[in-house]
Amino acid sequence: MEKRWESTDQVVEEIMRIHRSLPPRPGIDEVEAARDLIQNVDKEDQARLEAIAKLTKSSEVPEELFMVLQEMKKAFVYFQSKEQKMEALKLLDLESIHTLFDDLIQRASSCVSSPPSSNGSAPAPAPARPPPVTPSPAPAFSSGSPTSLNFSEKGPVKSKELFTRDDSYVAKAKSSIYGDGIVTSRQPRILDSTLQPGIASGQDGDKLSLIKLASLIEASAKKGTQDLNLQNKLMDQVEWLPDSIGKLSGLVTLDLSENRILVLPNTIGGLSSLTKLDLHSNRISQLPDSIGNLLNLVHLNLSGNHLSSLPSVLSRLVRLEELDLSSNSLSVLPESIGSLVNLKKLDIETNDIEEIPHTIGECSSLKELRADYNKLKALPEAVGKITTLEVLSVRYNNVRQLPTTMSSLANLKELDVSFNELESVPESLCFATTLVKLNIGNNFADMRSLPRSIGNLENLEVLDISNNQIRFLPDSFRMLTRLRVLRAEENPLEVPPRDIAEKGAQAVVQYMTDLVEKRNTKTQTVKQKKSWVQMCFFSKSNKRKRNGMEFV
Repeated sequence: MEKRWESTDQVVEEIMRIHRSLPPRPGIDEVEAARDLIQNVDKEDQARLEAIAKLTKSSEVPEELFMVLQEMKKAFVYFQSKEQKMEALKLLDLESIHTLFDDLIQRASSCVSSPPSSNGSAPAPAPARPPPVTPSPAPAFSSGSPTSLNFSEKGPVKSKELFTRDDSYVAKAKSSIYGDGIVTSRQPRILDSTLQPGIASGQDGDKLSLIKLASLIEASAKKGTQDLNLQNKLMDQVEWLPDSIGKLSGLVTLDLSENRILVLPNTIGGLSSLTKLDLHSNRISQLPDSIGNLLNLVHLNLSGNHLSSLPSVLSRLVRLEELDLSSNSLSVLPESIGSLVNLKKLDIETNDIEEIPHTIGECSSLKELRADYNKLKALPEAVGKITTLEVLSVRYNNVRQLPTTMSSLANLKELDVSFNELESVPESLCFATTLVKLNIGNNFADMRSLPRSIGNLENLEVLDISNNQIRFLPDSFRMLTRLRVLRAEENPLEVPPRDIAEKGAQAVVQYMTDLVEKRNTKTQTVKQKKSWVQMCFFSKSNKRKRNGMEFV
C-alpha cells in the first residue's frame, strides 16, 4: 500500500531527499568536453568504417570468409565506440536530469512560497511555470523548516565551498531558491588552478578517463595554461587524444609520456606556441603531417614508440635542438634530416637503421650523435663535415671501418665504436687531438693493432681496447701522459707484458717510455760500436797502405 502524503512538509522533505540523491552536477566545461568528445568519436568511427569498407582480398580468400572478417571489424568498432562514449553520454544524461530538476524545484518553490490569505480564503494560484534556467547544480537546502525550500539564513553558499564530490576541475554554480519564489542562478566559474595538484606535478592520483581529459583540455584552453604534465596520468583505455587538444594554442610544454596513446590527432599542429613535446613510452606508429606546423618546437622526444618511418615535414622544425627517436622501429632516416640546422642532440639508438644519410653533414650545429644498437655497416664520410660534433657513439653495430674524414672533427671529445667489426683505426683519427674518451673495445678477432700515431691524442684520458687481438702497443703510446684509465684485458699483449697492463694506465705509459728509451740507448750503443769498428778498420787499412802491405 502506497504511502499517504498528509502534509506539505512531508512532500517537500521527499523532494529534498530525491534532489540530494543526485550525483554532483558536471561543470560547463565538462559538458562541452563531453559533446565534443562524442563528435570526435563519431568522426573517428566513420573513418574506420570507411577504411573497413575499402579492404580488398585476393582471389584465394573465400568471399564469405572475407565478409565475416569485415563484419567482425565493424562490430569491434561499434563496441569500442560505445565504450569511449559511455562516460560522456552518462555525463550528458546527468546534466539533463539536473536541468529537469531545476525546473521542477522552481515549480515547487512557487507552490510553497505563496502565503495563505488572511481571511482564510484559498491560497493565491501559483504563478505560471517559469522557463528552465541555465544549467546549474542542485540547490543546497537549509536544515530548518522543510517548507522554506531555501538556503540557510546565512545566505547562499560561498564560492570556495562549491566543489563537486569528485574534485572536478570546474567550480559549480548553485541555484538559490528563496522563500519569495525568486530563483537566482550564478554562472559556473573556472577555478584559478584548473589542474589538480596531482595532475600538474605528476604526483599520485586517479588517472584521467577520456572525458576527464577532454574536460581538462577545455578548462586549460580557457585559462591559457602554458605547462601541462600528463605523464602516466591517462587511463589505459585512453588510446587517442581529443581533437580539442588543438585549442591549447598558448601551451609551451606538453608531457604526454608513459601512457598508451596510439595516434595523435591532426589538430596537434594547432599548438603553435609549443617548445617542448614529450611523447616517450607510448604506442604511436605514425606521426601526422600537421606535426610540421610546430615551428617553435625546440625539444621533441619520441623514444619508446612504434615508429617505422618519419614524415618529411619534420624538416620544417628548423628550431629543433634535441630530437630523441630511440627505441622505435626505424629502418631509415629521411634525407630531410639535414634541414635541422639548429639540431644539437640526435638520439637514434635501438632501431633498425642500416645507413645514416649523407645529409647528416648539413646538421652544422650537431654536438651529440648516438646511434647505438642499430645495423650500421659504415658511417658516411659526411660525418667529417660536422665540426661541432663532440660525442659520437655507434656501439653494437656492424661497422667495419671509420671514415678518413674523422680528422676534421676538431671538437670531438668522446668516440665509442665498441662491439663492432672494426679491423683497424685510421691514422687520420689521431689528428682529432681533442679526444678525451676513446672506446674501440670488443671488436673481437678483427682488430689487431692501434694506429702508430696514437700518441698524438695528447688529451686522451680514457682508452678501452679490451677484447681484441692486439699484441703490441705502438711506441707513441708513451706520449699519452694524461691517460687515467686503460682497459686492455682479453688481448694477447706481449708489449707491454700483461702484468704491467694490469697495473693501470700510467704504469703502461711509463713502461713504454722506459722501453723506448732503453731501445734508443741500445741502438745508440750499437751505432757507437759500429762507428768505432769502422774507424778501427779504416785506421788499419790506411796503415797497411802506408807500409805497402795492402792485400787485394
